[in-house]
Amino acid sequence: MGVTLDLSRGPAAPVLRNLSGMSRAELAAALVDSGVVRPDKARMRATQLWRWIHHYGVTDFALMSDVAKEMRALLAEHFTVARPEIVERQVSKDGTRKWLIRTAPGIEVECVYIPDVGRAGALCVSSQVGCTLNCTFCHTGTQALVRNLTAAEIVAQVQVARDDLGEWPSPREDRRLSNIVFMGMGEPLYNLDNVAQAIDIISDGEGIAISRRRITVSTSGVVPELEALGTRTQAMLAISLHATNDALREQLVPLNKKYPLAQLMAGIRAYPGLSNAKRVTFEYVMLKGVNDSPAEAKALVQLLKGLPAKINLIPFNPWPGSPYECSDWATIETFAAILNRGGYASPIRTPRGRDILAACGQLKSESEKVRASARRKASSIAAHDGLTDS
Repeated sequence: MGVTLDLSRGPAAPVLRNLSGMSRAELAAALVDSGVVRPDKARMRATQLWRWIHHYGVTDFALMSDVAKEMRALLAEHFTVARPEIVERQVSKDGTRKWLIRTAPGIEVECVYIPDVGRAGALCVSSQVGCTLNCTFCHTGTQALVRNLTAAEIVAQVQVARDDLGEWPSPREDRRLSNIVFMGMGEPLYNLDNVAQAIDIISDGEGIAISRRRITVSTSGVVPELEALGTRTQAMLAISLHATNDALREQLVPLNKKYPLAQLMAGIRAYPGLSNAKRVTFEYVMLKGVNDSPAEAKALVQLLKGLPAKINLIPFNPWPGSPYECSDWATIETFAAILNRGGYASPIRTPRGRDILAACGQLKSESEKVRASARRKASSIAAHDGLTDS
């Protein structure tokens, strides 16, 4: 009598929707659509859950003490508020922290907490996995774009950092994470919908409650989206500039071929809310023998004439295989002095987290290198097996 093996799998476990990255309206709608909450109770319940998720930072419905036990069980059947996986956590000798976060299979991003920046400390978040811009001085630019991050995946970076810093519930004073900067992996203005929704969540006064005035979005110059960024987010604007003429900027920031400096500067001058109280920040990486001459400094003063602005001078942070060197310190100081005489504050950014490749321009998902290593190993094993089989 033959034996038949039943190799069929049972029903797959349901995929639980994560409430953490939803807007208030999306959260209320999800509760109703799931059948867990009646429409007339949705707004109240959404507000209740919002505070637990974003003010108290809970990751388990069971901890929501003012929600009825039966309701908590129903919520757990349909939804999750769990964090993504932390693949790696590194701490620099200067206190900078970097996390490699896996938000989905094959989707990994880095974010960095830098102490003593802004009011207390800044979190540099990513908006894409990889990047399409290929800026030649930037390590991230060597990693191909995988996809945009969702609002939930952006917010999760803030939540992971606050977990690690022990900053739940949301503090009003003496918080260590006081500023958010969209200066990690990716070009934020190529993912504006998700960036804007994430900023809405991060700045909500009943949740994480980081003021929009303490949130800065850095762009390499996607000019058509500048007005929308200002209107939708009211965030502070930073421009990844790095050159004062089109010929050089096209080498360093290839996007300049599409949106040259004259067009970029016109878009910046029209940025909503720009004023002496809301200055634009220009980021200028100091590359030895490339863009660091006194003539370049004087040209920069002329380029920005009349703009309420400050200029962050960024010593180049080396990465494996990079084609540039950092300008000498005396050269950087001379450059800064010329800008100061021209009327512009020009702080020299102290390199932070270089020892863990967490400094400006160094972020790149370690998983890309791991996957490449795994492919090489698999290829080597296959070749070896082919030899032994022959």
